[in-house]
Amino acid sequence: MTPPPIVSERLRWLGHATVVLEIGGATLLTDPVLRNRIAHLRRHAEPAVPPPGLDAVLISHMHHDHLDLPSLRALDPSARLIVPRGAGRAVRKLGREVEELSVGDEITVGAARVLAVEAAHDGRRGPWGSAAETLGYVVEGGARVYFAGDTEVFPGMADLGRIDCALLPIWGWGFTLGPGHMDPDEAAEATALVAPAVAVPIHWGTFLPVTARARHKPLLVLPPQRYAERAAELAPETEVRILPPGGELAL
Repeated sequence: MTPPPIVSERLRWLGHATVVLEIGGATLLTDPVLRNRIAHLRRHAEPAVPPPGLDAVLISHMHHDHLDLPSLRALDPSARLIVPRGAGRAVRKLGREVEELSVGDEITVGAARVLAVEAAHDGRRGPWGSAAETLGYVVEGGARVYFAGDTEVFPGMADLGRIDCALLPIWGWGFTLGPGHMDPDEAAEATALVAPAVAVPIHWGTFLPVTARARHKPLLVLPPQRYAERAAELAPETEVRILPPGGELAL
C-alpha cells in the first residue's frame, strides 16, 4: 500500500499579527493587515503579500489593527472568514460568508482543527463601539500552533495542552502599552505558562504612529531582543525564533 504523501507545514510572519499558517493541508491567515497605512499608523516593514489558495481567515478581535476591512476585501472571497462571537455585524458589509466562534468552539478547515481559546483583551471596536468576544486560536494539523492574538498573561495559558509553536504578541504599535497587551517581560511569563517547543514573537516591528521620531525607531527592533533574553531565563526549554517580516519557519 502506498503511504500518504507527507505534507510539509510551515508559517510565515507578514508583520504585526498577520501570519500565514500552512497546516493540515490548509492555508490560514491570521488578523490580516496588509496596507501601508492604517489610520494614524504607518507601516515600517516590507509590504505584506497575501498568500494564494487561501482557505480561511482567523480574526482574533475587532480592533482596527487586527480587523481591517480594506485588507479583507483584498483577499480571496471564497476563503472562510472566522470571527469572534459578536463581530459578524462588523464584517457582513463585505458580502461574504462569516462564521462566529466563542471560546471552546471548534471547526475544521481542510484537515486542520481550529479551536477558539481565551484571550484577555478589550474586544470593542473603538472606544464607543460595540463589543465582541476576543479570541486566541489553537490550530492543529501535524503540528499544534497557538496564535494568541492580543492578550494579557492569564493562568489559562497553562491549560492549552501540547503546543509545538506559540505565536505570542510582545509589543504593539505605540510608544507605550495599555491594558490587554504583553511587553517582552510579560510575554516571557506567558511562554513559561504555555511551554511551547518553539515561540515566535509577533505584534512588533511593523507599525508606528505617523508622529514617531527618530528616537522611537528602536521600538521596531528592541522588543524581540528583550523577549528572547527573558524567555531564556523563564522558559529555558523553549526555543525562541525571531523572524523578520516575511520570514518563514518549518513546523
